[in-house]
Amino acid sequence: MSDLLYLECPCTSFPRSFARDYKETYLYPPPSTIYGFLLSLVGEEDLTAHLGVKLAIGIIGNTPPISRIVRKQRHHKFSKTHMGTYPPSQFSKPNFQELLTDLRVVVKLDSTQESATVKLDERVAIALSSPEQITRFGGLSLGESWSLINGIRPYRLDDGKIKWLLKDNRGLIGLPIWIDRQTTRGIFHRFTLSNSDEFDENCWTEIKAPLPATKAKSGSQKKK
Repeated sequence: MSDLLYLECPCTSFPRSFARDYKETYLYPPPSTIYGFLLSLVGEEDLTAHLGVKLAIGIIGNTPPISRIVRKQRHHKFSKTHMGTYPPSQFSKPNFQELLTDLRVVVKLDSTQESATVKLDERVAIALSSPEQITRFGGLSLGESWSLINGIRPYRLDDGKIKWLLKDNRGLIGLPIWIDRQTTRGIFHRFTLSNSDEFDENCWTEIKAPLPATKAKSGSQKKK
């Protein structure tokens, strides 16, 4: 079990990709969020640095309860008119947001299909054993920047039974694997939560980016 990572977050939120004014949250940490969290842990700013890595995500304990709060949130789209200046008095308003509390997560990594010279699992091991060898900034968060974790360490048997997220085309749990914030394109998979702690190949999820969009050929180009 030494290859499993255990982390706990007292309060977080994983806003659904299509949520608008009412910020609903996914019940479970999306693979895209876990991948971003690990990049933050090792101080990597390039999101594509470790594409091809496989993640397995497990939950310890019951499904985290959902709380609903009222929070001031910013609402705007970038425009040439404002050039990045959005006064809170005009672009902020109170909205409801869902939060998850007492989240305990287990993560397993498989970097065999990565093309990076130094694999992500190796960099994570260095970050945990010799943190002075990495360069990073900011707090370590799971989700939004305010969702600081209590800590991360190797999993222990006394941490509790693991319920793995399994890839399942008929599963009721839909989670993002990759979201492109510029094009809003993404990759999603469906999952189900296992009833046992047995690990199998369906626990793995590969992190990959969408293929570039291809432009449709014009009518004149189609004709020969």
